[in-house]
Amino acid sequence: LVIMDINLPGKNGLLLARELRDEPNVALMFLTGRDNEVDKILGLEIGADDYITKPFNPRELTIRARNLLSRTMNLGTVSEERRSVESYKFNGWELDINSRSLIGPDGEQYKLPRSEFRAMLHFCENPGKIQSRAELLKKMTGRELKPHDRTVDVT
Repeated sequence: LVIMDINLPGKNGLLLARELRDEPNVALMFLTGRDNEVDKILGLEIGADDYITKPFNPRELTIRARNLLSRTMNLGTVSEERRSVESYKFNGWELDINSRSLIGPDGEQYKLPRSEFRAMLHFCENPGKIQSRAELLKKMTGRELKPHDRTVDVT
């Protein structure tokens, strides 16, 4: 679990978050004084799993961190069957498990954000199966669907 501020000496936290999202089992939480909606949305879009603004309640931070670690550890476990599969191919596309990227028919490689990779992997592992919004959200983020949650619709 990485808890960091957006305002870091020498490097922008948003840029660092982009680098960290490539690590499959790293949970990322912003704890920052930047409380405007644009920063919050940008931080979450870049790949942060949570975003807390200062001042904050230490108990809330502890609970959020514990929950995030629990979800990350559960999502990080890889079955023996999945370990033996290095990629999935479909309609000229290839989902590369090791690099967490999607390779197009033209050979161009697209690095996928963590949640999008998890969704694609879930689709590849369950071909032809209809997925509910709740199932997709659970696979993508590790959390349960809440009323009025439009994450899957937007992603």
